[in-house]
Amino acid sequence: MTEIQDRLMRYWKILGPGLITGAADDDPSGIATYSQTGAAYGFQLLWLTIFTFPLMGVVQEMCARIGMVTGRGLASNIRQEYSKTVLLIVVILLVAANTFNIAADIGAMAQAVQLLAPRLSFGFLVSFIVVGSIALELFITYKIYSKYLKYLAIVLLVYVATGFLIKPDWHAVMINTLVPTITFTRDQLILICAILGTTISPYLFFWQASQEIEEEIAEGRDSEAQRLDATKDEIHFMRVDVWSGMLFSNLGMFFIILTCGAVLFSHGVTNIQSASDAAEALRPIVGDWAYVLFSVGVVGVGLLSIPVLAGSSAYAIAEMMDWKEGLSKKPTQAYGFYAVIVFSMLVALLLNFIGLNPIKALIYAAVGNGVVAPIMLFFVVILSSDTSLMGAWVNGVWLKTIGWITVGVMGIVGVATIASIFI
Repeated sequence: MTEIQDRLMRYWKILGPGLITGAADDDPSGIATYSQTGAAYGFQLLWLTIFTFPLMGVVQEMCARIGMVTGRGLASNIRQEYSKTVLLIVVILLVAANTFNIAADIGAMAQAVQLLAPRLSFGFLVSFIVVGSIALELFITYKIYSKYLKYLAIVLLVYVATGFLIKPDWHAVMINTLVPTITFTRDQLILICAILGTTISPYLFFWQASQEIEEEIAEGRDSEAQRLDATKDEIHFMRVDVWSGMLFSNLGMFFIILTCGAVLFSHGVTNIQSASDAAEALRPIVGDWAYVLFSVGVVGVGLLSIPVLAGSSAYAIAEMMDWKEGLSKKPTQAYGFYAVIVFSMLVALLLNFIGLNPIKALIYAAVGNGVVAPIMLFFVVILSSDTSLMGAWVNGVWLKTIGWITVGVMGIVGVATIASIFI
């Protein structure tokens, strides 16, 4: 094995919760949002991929440090520091947003499969997806399951490949990436909120903190006391993992916008409301390969993101109720935790049978996340800036500043979007 191969293997071993979280961030809701962004505005909003990267990285690092240093998940820390009413509101908002997001993602995945296998019914597909996702979380051990999620994250590379194969105008791409422009229209404002909501999503905050704990449990640190604090090396490896995952996530976002901007916008196809729409629109212009890649990408990241969404809700509710929780435990050891996973997926399945429009749901799920995120972010920044809680690993000045900027940006965009919808 060469030295380069050895370094790559060591790097791959470091990657874990951060990579999985980053890839899950580009769920079918995100793909639909990015596809519509490229189709409607071409390369104009590519700069958002640069703008959101440090915000995502800082937020997810805060969440990871909270889990690693305290030995508790995000909801558990909120329960320790605030009233039950505050925690209840936070958890209700999270679970509502997650369940709606799961429903939208399930519908999008089913539509993507139908593009490749038209004879399969929508009802059968959404049911199969839900049953399969539940089975994976219930019957596969965490050690194997986490590896499955890690390798599934590689699916995002299909969008990178697509972006290079279409041979876009790289000069125009670079200008729009580095020079921010914006038109203050209602539709663009809603889309920007959707982009922020699907990149800085509340479910990722809870998942990240809890997965750091799962990693420690996998290493034999079962009790909270054993997990208190973190070493310098552990924090370093976590940062490599988290920032790599966020870079990977933004890379996927960048190439989806690029592809739809180069192909669809330039051909006057400006109204893409789902990833399936994007795949179908690409097919007559650039051929079957783009059609297949887009469809496979939607299914792949959906298989990754749906368990993350359901798991996020389960961690939050279990920590609020002080139940035994964690994917490292068997269903017989954590009834309530796994019951939440099953219930949230079944509710999401039901939403697809009672008329939830999967096309509209994808964008509005992202917008909903954008409105809920500032509330969650407030607690993330406060907790990670608390010296009595975080000790030596408390936020520094720059991390705290970027954290509050993120809260402010998400809050302003969320309020502006609500105003633009109802005024």
